[in-house]
Amino acid sequence: MGKRRRVAERRKTGPAVLGGMIAVVVGGAGFGVYALYDGGAAADEGSAAGHKAVKTGPLTTTEVRTASTRFLTAWQHGKVAEAASATDEPSTAGKLLTGYAKDAHLKDVTFTPGPAKGAEVPFAVQATVSYRGFSKPLKYAGSLTVVRRPGDGEPLVDWHAAVVHPDLRDGDTLVTGESGTPPVKALDRDGGVLDTADYPSLGTVLDGLREKYGKRAGGTAGVELRVVRGKASKEAKLSDKTLVELSEGTPGTVRTTLSPGLQAAAEKQVAKRPRASVVVLRPSTGEILAVANNGHGFNTAFQGSLAPGSTMKVITSSLLLDKGLTAPDKAHPCPKTFTYGGWKFHNDDDFEIKGGTFKASFARSCNTAFISQAKKLKDDDLTKQAQQVFGLSMNNWAIGVPTFDGSVPVQSAAQMAASLIGQGGVRMNPLNMASVAATVRSGTFHQPYLVAPSFDHRTLATASRTMSARTLSQLRELLRYTAASGTAAEAMAGLGPDYGAKTGSAEVDGQKKPNGWFTAYRGDLAAAGVVEAGGHGGDTAGPVVAALLKLGS
Repeated sequence: MGKRRRVAERRKTGPAVLGGMIAVVVGGAGFGVYALYDGGAAADEGSAAGHKAVKTGPLTTTEVRTASTRFLTAWQHGKVAEAASATDEPSTAGKLLTGYAKDAHLKDVTFTPGPAKGAEVPFAVQATVSYRGFSKPLKYAGSLTVVRRPGDGEPLVDWHAAVVHPDLRDGDTLVTGESGTPPVKALDRDGGVLDTADYPSLGTVLDGLREKYGKRAGGTAGVELRVVRGKASKEAKLSDKTLVELSEGTPGTVRTTLSPGLQAAAEKQVAKRPRASVVVLRPSTGEILAVANNGHGFNTAFQGSLAPGSTMKVITSSLLLDKGLTAPDKAHPCPKTFTYGGWKFHNDDDFEIKGGTFKASFARSCNTAFISQAKKLKDDDLTKQAQQVFGLSMNNWAIGVPTFDGSVPVQSAAQMAASLIGQGGVRMNPLNMASVAATVRSGTFHQPYLVAPSFDHRTLATASRTMSARTLSQLRELLRYTAASGTAAEAMAGLGPDYGAKTGSAEVDGQKKPNGWFTAYRGDLAAAGVVEAGGHGGDTAGPVVAALLKLGS
């Protein structure tokens, strides 16, 4: 009883949460042990007996509160080693937490925790960025998650760089100093200034423009707090990000191809649906007229890597038509299921088309109509078609900011069959699929670009061949029929007759609903969009794309 009483008394000297703000009352020795761990007495008694029970089961509210309070209290008071030891990766955490004060030059830091949501604890951060006579406030919202440590089950903070700041990925750092890269003033095609106040989802695009053109555009660097990307982020083509500007640099000017009207409309459209992204192009030139994402932390429209589902059938159809394996009005099987390579492939709701044509199968997005053709193709046929005709999957686009240029790997057996319908290893984003629609509309691949190549004399990617006139005509017929009478008809209503479209739904493990895709063209506009976990493309991404095509050029 004596030990239990002493433990209870010492707990009174530990951290208390007052009005949500962490307040520390300094007590005697052993503060870190007794004040911060729930069940401290039981742990001591277990140790005295030479045995410490392993904690198991779901985390209790007390364990989450205690572990998070220990971490935030130590961090706030500059006790880096103690804060790091409260995480499940002390060494990695210690380095980044040290840099928080030393490299980021942050002082007067306070944390205000909010109510825990299970094991996740949100907290508000207030600090001051101070560097060589410059000083500015910093405020942001953070969060951490408490987990049990393998081995002994001790509650600890699950360490990731995002615990320090939500814009950090593992391997990134926070640095305050001369930016190195001068700022840029980005302009739309009409000379208007592009900023995140008017166009919220352009943040990543503006960061990319600065990284590539800051020095070339003729500006001078300022002093700022910024996220400096590490190896993994650079491989993912993420740009450094400015968080606080302490001293303004002199910006250079970069003119883009963005249309202010279409960009504003794209921002409004994606805001209507969670996790929506869209890109609009001019097929005759490749100019990017609009790009928008409703999640501002990552540019899914340019850098996403997602299975495109049935929108991939545009490329697959061009291959089948090129090889003379089918034609729009040729009889074509569309059974409920088709087995290839040991996999059984299904249509949506196991529908079938009896005595139908290839055009009917395309318009209704029949999976088995394409899977049945796998046995007639070589493993690398689809890869070559994507590369040689559509300019994809070669990682050589130079649009002016970082992009993912699509991936159509060579596969075999069931995986090769799955790639024909945009599953398997195939990966795309709205920029890629808008380019596919633009290639069909113009008849040849024009690499998309955001900044004119004349600005920095860069070389744009090209395709090594074009579709035959016959294939191109047939492919346009398929897309036009789908827009008029197929799965895209509702979204594209009233936009004909110079138009074409294809819907798509891509199954993703762990999602209740598939990603909805839509790619289309009308006149000299082409666009593609995706709504992640949205459901069928015609119902989700379709209205987003169609609304932008209706605006015309």
